Amino acid sequence: MLFALTLNASGCDRARAAVGPVHPIVGTWLVHDPNAPFPYHLYVFSADGTIHQANPDAGNPRTSDSDGKGVWADRGGHVEGKWVELSADRTTRQYAGRLELSMQIRVRGDSLTATETVEVFDANGAPAPAPATPKPLTGARLNLP
Repeated sequence: MLFALTLNASGCDRARAAVGPVHPIVGTWLVHDPNAPFPYHLYVFSADGTIHQANPDAGNPRTSDSDGKGVWADRGGHVEGKWVELSADRTTRQYAGRLELSMQIRVRGDSLTATETVEVFDANGAPAPAPATPKPLTGARLNLP
């Protein structure tokens, strides 16, 4: 049994050592989006190219829209990302539509800046009025103390 544990532990170390460098965007970020109903969001960029976005559910008084999922890719000098957030009407509790947010992101150390394009679709999938998005997003990486 001791041999099996030793063999298993050494295998884990070799696998970890074989992993290449991590992309600078990978991690958790506190992002300020001045264009959103509630401007503070947490983004998690995973090494597998996925994005997880969250903000407080009560941030939007009309709809519940607190969680987005998406993808990102390195495009040589910048990152392109897109995530989708579903929403529900707070009164009827019915599906109200979705928001699709595309971003051009630049990472510099523990900070990022991004420009965004927002598309909104109603419950039937038809385009709906989208907020104007002239202001850039800014973010700071969460680090351990």
